[in-house]
Amino acid sequence: MGNVSGIIKSIQDIMRKDVGVDGDAQRIGQLVWMFFLKIVDDREAEQELLDDDFQSPLPDRLRWCNWAKDSEGMTGDELQTFVDTDLFPTLVDLPTTAGPQAVVIRNVFQDAYNYMKSGTLMRQVINKINEIDFNSTDDRHTFGNIYEQILKDLQSAGNAGEFYTPRAVTQFMVDMVDPQLEDKVLDPACGTGGFLACAIKHKRDHYEKSANDRKTIDGSIFGVEKKALPHLLATTNMILHGIDVPTNIRHDNTLNKSFSDYGPKDRVEVILTNPPFGGMEEDGIENNFPATFRTRETADLFLVLIINLLKKDGRAAVVLPDGTLFGEGIKTRIKEKLLTECNLHTIVRLPNGVFNPYTGIKTNILFFDKGTKTESVWYYEHSYPEGVKSYNKTKPMQIEEFEPEKAWWNNRTENEFAWQVPVQQIIDNNYNLDISNPNVVDAEHTPPSVLLKKFEKNQEAMMKTQDQLKAILTEALSNGGGA
Repeated sequence: MGNVSGIIKSIQDIMRKDVGVDGDAQRIGQLVWMFFLKIVDDREAEQELLDDDFQSPLPDRLRWCNWAKDSEGMTGDELQTFVDTDLFPTLVDLPTTAGPQAVVIRNVFQDAYNYMKSGTLMRQVINKINEIDFNSTDDRHTFGNIYEQILKDLQSAGNAGEFYTPRAVTQFMVDMVDPQLEDKVLDPACGTGGFLACAIKHKRDHYEKSANDRKTIDGSIFGVEKKALPHLLATTNMILHGIDVPTNIRHDNTLNKSFSDYGPKDRVEVILTNPPFGGMEEDGIENNFPATFRTRETADLFLVLIINLLKKDGRAAVVLPDGTLFGEGIKTRIKEKLLTECNLHTIVRLPNGVFNPYTGIKTNILFFDKGTKTESVWYYEHSYPEGVKSYNKTKPMQIEEFEPEKAWWNNRTENEFAWQVPVQQIIDNNYNLDISNPNVVDAEHTPPSVLLKKFEKNQEAMMKTQDQLKAILTEALSNGGGA
């Protein structure tokens, strides 16, 4: 079916000719609702084969196979009118009584928009999409790559890049938290669903043994996203990862709900997230939180909420900026809550540029478990691989770079990248978690004791070499003398 970026490129080239589609974000939004309907249709074709009583929640005329599949079918003004005046209005109001799949489709179309103004160009795009069969394992895998391509394109689509966490970071966080089969996994700011997709794959690879296990996994994944385009991408991402009816991916703002309204049934075993940072929430959102923690800074509110939403013994991995580590005022109170109610056992300090081009802010991954207070915090400084000075779109971070952390994780000792700090030191320093690596190997600032040891070693080596030379010379002279 041709190479992945080739297909995306040809579809996007067709869309560029359409006067209605303006910029990457709109092109991606257009592409995803069309892909979504094709995926639903292919899945339905399979369900019909397996179940004689299968009933699509869609009216017949709106099923992809009945209006889009025939390459010589509807085109031009007829297609344009059909999409704008029948397809969209009907799907936006699909009766939710038609079952959970109807709810998912309805939610997707409340987030979607048809930007294209030319029915002729739309037909060309549809015919390209029809080259993919989502029931074929190979095509499905290829579309996985297409999806990665789409998400990477989003990175350069203005501020939409905030929803993309580099795959290496996501994978490392999931590997270390290790969600078990029945663990409920939540991302309260799920963006395009990267953490959730990674958690599904992790559970399937490590813990799925039966069809029943698959059902357990499908029901254990929860996400909330407040913006329309990433929510649409997340829903499609879940279907792509085998969750055919992703009703647990909600289009909402997690921070909108009053803190006290979250009860035991809302609590989960695992939270994996990269909440938006640097942003400010709209007026009034902070009133959902206890007075002690009222702020409009998004990342701070999410940290308070995450602590609240974890069950006892629940585990979290959260990406946060340096500002959270050293910030004072309300940030101090939030860190006090974190260290008192949770065991903040590890902070991995990431280098600059991990989130290029979206932000150059330095970031950290905080790993914590709820239910026991922090006694000490381990830090690990993740450095660039040899020869790399920064990351960019074409040379992103690779999962292999985290091998040293993984090797160190269960057998921790201090080294030039890792150090341990007792909690009392952090408390005495007004809960400042921004602690620099004391073991950094730096020629300009090497402690005198280390320099002295190095000097002594060098002296030893010199003496050895001198002795060896003396021996060689003595032997050569004595041999020469006897000639």
